[in-house]
Amino acid sequence: MSKRKKFNERPFGYHQEIELTISTLTNLGVGLGRVELEGAEGARKWVVMVAFSLPGERVRARVFRNHANYSEADLVRVLEASPDRIEPRCPLFGRCGGCQYQNLRYEEQLAWKRRQVAELVEHMAGLTLEVSAVIGSPRPFGYRSKITPHFNGPRQGEELAIGFLRQGTRFDIVDVPRCDIATDAINARLASERAAIRSQAAAGGFARGSTLLIRDAGGVVTTGHEDRVTEEIALAPGETLRLSFLARDFFQNNPFILPSFAAYVRDQARSSGARFLVDAYCGSGLFALACARAFERVIGVEVSETSIAFARQNAAANAIGNATFLAGDASSIFSGLDFSAAETVVVIDPPRKGCDEPFLRQLFAFGPRAVVYVSCDPATQMRDLKGFLAEGYSATAVQPFDLFPQTRHLECVITLARAGYCQGEAGSR
Repeated sequence: MSKRKKFNERPFGYHQEIELTISTLTNLGVGLGRVELEGAEGARKWVVMVAFSLPGERVRARVFRNHANYSEADLVRVLEASPDRIEPRCPLFGRCGGCQYQNLRYEEQLAWKRRQVAELVEHMAGLTLEVSAVIGSPRPFGYRSKITPHFNGPRQGEELAIGFLRQGTRFDIVDVPRCDIATDAINARLASERAAIRSQAAAGGFARGSTLLIRDAGGVVTTGHEDRVTEEIALAPGETLRLSFLARDFFQNNPFILPSFAAYVRDQARSSGARFLVDAYCGSGLFALACARAFERVIGVEVSETSIAFARQNAAANAIGNATFLAGDASSIFSGLDFSAAETVVVIDPPRKGCDEPFLRQLFAFGPRAVVYVSCDPATQMRDLKGFLAEGYSATAVQPFDLFPQTRHLECVITLARAGYCQGEAGSR
């Protein structure tokens, strides 16, 4: 009754079922179609979002929310299926909110992700620029090296659900005994951890809910947030980086695509012709150390002091002597830099929200010859890209990577060159 009371009844009633054809996928991984509405001003097309539907499909959907200019609906039945629809591997697909694309052939996932980046480049950044084909993950399943299952406080008479948020909710948890996108080693550990948590809960060990961290680093699985873990990354034949970090710290969670991902960033930075490199969100040193041997000097900056400590240790462990790491805010790194801007390339890999204004102002004031911008959210990346274009930079390459198969997420690398600098040639300003 409360849902009906708060529900906006226009243009559809609560749980009204409608039929429509899905025309595209949004960058949230949701099918989008349009239905024709008749009104006082004549016929108009109304957008309806239907999760887990695919382009080209005719579907029946049940409306659960009307917004000012579109509606959201649950998929009831596929009336005419896409030829690219496949049977999801996970029996929880459609209920668990972790994956959006298990019902779509992997080749088509890559094609749609490329299209979504291209649309963002055109409509948000205003550019007509070729977007390269998405580089896919060597493993479309069993790739994820870190998961964080959640559980709420125990309820009397109910089995404790340990898993991930239910699709379309913010608090309801779906019980997940196995995650098909996680590595086999993680799933083996997950079973014992679930049993231990339920045993503790039955004994009154949890008054509230919590989050479990399980990380697989090179086949060694840990659940301790403060545990030291190590990943090996083969950048090229005979060139392997060993990177250690805390299990709780940020590190890319698909180690199988990471070698080609890091090598691409290095190659784009090197192709600028710069002598020096600044890694502005360096973490435990992934990009800075992957690039170091291609430059005279490298500086990495990171706000996390523990990550910086590991970055320094990682430099020593890999016998890299030309990399310096500083703990501090990325928005205050250029004022004391002794690198010539004309001979410097900057690698940035900010959080999902993108770069903040103080950082961008300082970066533009410094004016490096090139920037390699790595992002886990192409939408905020395109927002920032407009600022680079206004400052005289041009985008020379857009390369998406699918670090997150079966989901709507991806990483995108955009290479930017400042006007007046020739690619591959360093010079003075």
